[in-house]
Amino acid sequence: MYSLVVPVYQNEDSIPELLLSLEKIAAGVTEPLEVVFVVDGSPDRSAEVLRGSLGHSSFVSRLVVLSRTFGSFAAIRAGLTEARGSLFAVMAADLQEPPELICAFFRALETEPVDVTIGTRDGRDDPLPTRLASNLFWRVYRSSAQPEMPPGGVDVFGCSREVRGHLLSLDESNSTLVGLLFWLGFRRKLIPYRRLKRKHGRSAWTLAKKLRYLGDSVFAFSDLPIRVLIGAGALGLAFSIVFGLVVLTARLAGPVEVPGYATTILVISFFTGLNSFGLGIIGSYVWRAFENTKRRPQAIIMSLTDFDGGS
Repeated sequence: MYSLVVPVYQNEDSIPELLLSLEKIAAGVTEPLEVVFVVDGSPDRSAEVLRGSLGHSSFVSRLVVLSRTFGSFAAIRAGLTEARGSLFAVMAADLQEPPELICAFFRALETEPVDVTIGTRDGRDDPLPTRLASNLFWRVYRSSAQPEMPPGGVDVFGCSREVRGHLLSLDESNSTLVGLLFWLGFRRKLIPYRRLKRKHGRSAWTLAKKLRYLGDSVFAFSDLPIRVLIGAGALGLAFSIVFGLVVLTARLAGPVEVPGYATTILVISFFTGLNSFGLGIIGSYVWRAFENTKRRPQAIIMSLTDFDGGS
């Protein structure tokens, strides 16, 4: 049996079309399909609509409802935990990935020597400003966090049972599931697809969430902040030495008879700011380490309902 995890958040309007798309996927794979829906504290009627519809689907399904909104990565992790298949894939509920992509994931995992399949966008049917903003974000992400990330980012993937086990064992807070997937390594295959235009609702992928995602990735997978701090400290040290020599020369030559108030304030301000900047970066690492020591579950399941399908 294959397992497909679908996180759901504010997707009430797209559920009927989503179920039709899943029927196509179930018909296009060689093994029975299990779909694990994870409702991530959605404020709309997504859970109720799914509960009333899944009993009429041909595929086996599980409906997982989280007690509140924990985020898409926590929802995917909860879905992978409850999935019972031999191969796994993740699909968004906004219908922006073609069903053929998920079938290609399972086909590659079953027939080729790969452990992870990753959908890479080679195009997207979005407005020009959205495309430009997305390209800029992922360019910054790749240069500052994970260079191996595909240029358009990753929303969907598939993996073997072994990779799924290792992924779930990495119980880190304030990290990114896709980042951990790349960190694990294994044999990967990139499968290109064209991202479809969103038909229902608005994306919850806001600028604030993008910046948090970028920050979590940088602090979890890169030493860039430390390297920036070291570089800034080196420049500050060089500046202080040069400035000190200039002041000393001026003092010995006579133009400056009394140490200037402005110079003192400048030096104090510069190094105070640099020190505060460094403490902020160190504090970010300490806070993330503290969060990981709490060992809190990343998601709490409020209810779980099984549907046998076949109707």
